[in-house]
Amino acid sequence: MNATVFGLCGAMAAGLGLYGLITDAQPLRKILGFNLLGAGAFLSFGVVARRGAAAGFGGDPVPQALVITGMVVAFAATALAVALLLQLFNTAGAATLDTNATSEGNDPPVT
Repeated sequence: MNATVFGLCGAMAAGLGLYGLITDAQPLRKILGFNLLGAGAFLSFGVVARRGAAAGFGGDPVPQALVITGMVVAFAATALAVALLLQLFNTAGAATLDTNATSEGNDPPVT
């Protein structure tokens, strides 16, 4: 396939991830948006490296190594974020950071 298609898909994935990261209040959806943003960035970076190799420059393994390393780091960060979210759920009884949300035993906020 054409590298432009992959570049557009990477930009679209990064845009959707950024939109989800900004607009959603749920922490799990923020984690998923962050992962989608990272995947779009990795795909775009791979497309840029591929287009450089197609333009006649020598194949450089550094962008591939950076993308693979970034994927491993993103996986570890996601695992840590999900573990922290589970700990928040076990401690607070809800997996949200909303201060206006009421839970059992708490009075609603006074307005």
